[in-house]
Amino acid sequence: MNAVIACGGTGGHLFPGLAVAEVLRARGHEVLLFISEKEIDSRALTGRDEFRFERLPTIGLPSPFSPAILGFARRFNESLSRCRAIYRTFKPQVILGMGGFTSTAPVMAGRMRGVPAFVHESNAVPGKANRLTSRMVRAVLLGFKECAVFFPKVKTEVTGTPIRAALKPIDQRWARQKLGLQESLPTLLVMGGSQGATGINQAVIKALPSLHDVPWQVIHLSGERDERLVADNYRRENIPAYVAAFHHQMEEVYSAADFTVARAGAASLAELAAFALPAVLIPFPYAGRSGDCAQRVGTRRRSAGAKDSRID
Repeated sequence: MNAVIACGGTGGHLFPGLAVAEVLRARGHEVLLFISEKEIDSRALTGRDEFRFERLPTIGLPSPFSPAILGFARRFNESLSRCRAIYRTFKPQVILGMGGFTSTAPVMAGRMRGVPAFVHESNAVPGKANRLTSRMVRAVLLGFKECAVFFPKVKTEVTGTPIRAALKPIDQRWARQKLGLQESLPTLLVMGGSQGATGINQAVIKALPSLHDVPWQVIHLSGERDERLVADNYRRENIPAYVAAFHHQMEEVYSAADFTVARAGAASLAELAAFALPAVLIPFPYAGRSGDCAQRVGTRRRSAGAKDSRID
């Protein structure tokens, strides 16, 4: 089977899409990934030569009253044309959109060819793209059952949010060694999603002077913009830390950590549950009507390959 997975734009769309792609490839299917032109997508696929992928120029939907709507329309039409051209040679037999407007053009192009399509919605409150794209698919696959009410006219199925096969616990002492950390110190993981979170970074920086007497160390995934600032502050406060903009082998940081402060994104919740990591969750205030999924539903869930875990 030739399968298309449209999954670019954010880590919350990309990494669950990669998890599905891994399983399909292992079963002998051909997989084509559509990603965005963002740096995070290219970085996440570094070294993943087993995947064929195409970049699309689609951007998020602006206000209809904004001049940016013209740029959105131009980029969307370009993405749609590119997908239709690729489908003439790849000939997909199924299409899966993982959310975001990077997935809308591939699904629409597939509908023009009569190809069955599905979308996956990780969050409890769907975004604009999936609300629109759901009109063109056979079913919407849900991370949370509470999301079904937003799709009354289409079949829904609760699947949870898939995680990549590599995300399995490893020995904690070895993981800390890999990150250059001490083996015996309690370890906090701070992360704000695949692109970092300036608000979380600033809050942690402000708290550092009051934590000198706490025997601990930190793994801080800051995002590219704040990496140097965050690293300088840990050095100035003499607090042992591993600071990086992004870390490819997330199983290392999850295994090394004892607890975490993180954004409440759906993909992050699935991964934290898989590693049974206790967490302080900070919803992104501008998503899902002033709150991510964790703000709207309980965080007891079953993720791929994981036991039910409570993340408070």
